[in-house]
Parts: sequence; structure tokens; C-alpha cells
Amino acid sequence: MRRARVLIPLVFALFVFVGLSILLARGLTGSGTERADVLELVKAQARGDATAVLDRLPACRREPACAQTTRERVARLRRDGRVEILTYTPSARLALTRKVGTGRVAWRAGDGLPVVQCVRVRREGPLTGGAVELLSVSAPIEPEGGCAP
Repeated sequence: MRRARVLIPLVFALFVFVGLSILLARGLTGSGTERADVLELVKAQARGDATAVLDRLPACRREPACAQTTRERVARLRRDGRVEILTYTPSARLALTRKVGTGRVAWRAGDGLPVVQCVRVRREGPLTGGAVELLSVSAPIEPEGGCAP
């Protein structure tokens, strides 16, 4: 009887600890997923592939004005060489529920000059599914420029 008084709270505490650890781990991987999605987006831009860019921006693709602006922007951003992300600031460090924010990416292709852009992102936290959806990408901004939240 006395053993049960000790074991039940310990098992419960262990269960809560493991559950919270899993949720936190899922929440922290969202930034990595977001960065990987943005890398694929800028690779498509560098190739000049507007269709691939819009495939990664389904919300923009549904809006004719956004889709047209994106096609024009992609045509101007075509670059040769291997694409690399120089810096990336995610839209959110940790999202426990649905959150819309703006990430900032600095990238370049080959030996070209860096391109800095803002990326609007919808992130789902571990409590709401953990998905990442890119919403839109801005025109290039100044190298030291910031993105509006």
C-alpha cells in the first residue's frame, strides 16, 4: 500500500515529463522545417522557376495579384551557381499554437551579391499539428534592412 503511494505520483510525473518533452521537441523542430522550406523557395527563385516558387506559396498562388508580382520578381532574381543561405531568422523561435510571422533570409547563388528577403510564414505548433506554410516572399530589401513583424 505504501509503495503504491510513492509509485503512482512518480509514474504520473514521468508521464507528464515525457509528454512535455515530446511537445517541446516538436515545437523546436519547426524552425528547422521552416528554414528548409525557405531554402527550397530561394533555390527555385535562383533557377527562375516561378511555378516552383508558387507551388511553395499556395496562398499567394490563389491571389492573382500576388502570383503575378511573384512571377515578375522571380524573373529578376534568376542567378547562376549553387544557392546558399547566409543567414536566416525564423518567423518564431517556438510556436506552441498557430502563429503567423515574418522570417528574414539572406542568400546568394554562386559568387553573386547577397539577396535579402522577408518571408511570411504560418506555423502550427505541436498542439495544432506542427505544419509550416510559406505565405509570401518580399522583393529584395536592403542588406541591413529588417522585416516588419
